[in-house]
Amino acid sequence: LATKNYFSSTHCHRLTTTGIFVLQCGDPTGTGSGGPGYKFADESLAGAKYTAGTVAMANSGPGTNGSQFFLVYKNSLSLPASYTPFGTIVSGLNIIQKVAQAGSDNSNATGDGHPKDKVDIESVTIKKS
Repeated sequence: LATKNYFSSTHCHRLTTTGIFVLQCGDPTGTGSGGPGYKFADESLAGAKYTAGTVAMANSGPGTNGSQFFLVYKNSLSLPASYTPFGTIVSGLNIIQKVAQAGSDNSNATGDGHPKDKVDIESVTIKKS
């Protein structure tokens, strides 16, 4: 999806600041229910932990992965091993933490909603190491 510019000019639609500490992105509609039109199975979840800096797939249950993902800005060890971690934030975590300090609009529940400080993804670049 990234190589096809799927995430370009999209915004992160969900910030949680209570219980778990994540910024969720990857929905081009910005509603939390958008995706690429297909779903895929969970990958290996054995031992998955969601510490600050983890990037993981967001889903609505087993086998519902699509395009949405979340960025963990503070240890969220209460999250069950149900989300495939696939990356690590190597720089800029402090920016996400500042967004979290501004809070959410609580549109889903207290501490869960759209980030008050809007976060946009301009583009995604994939580098092979």
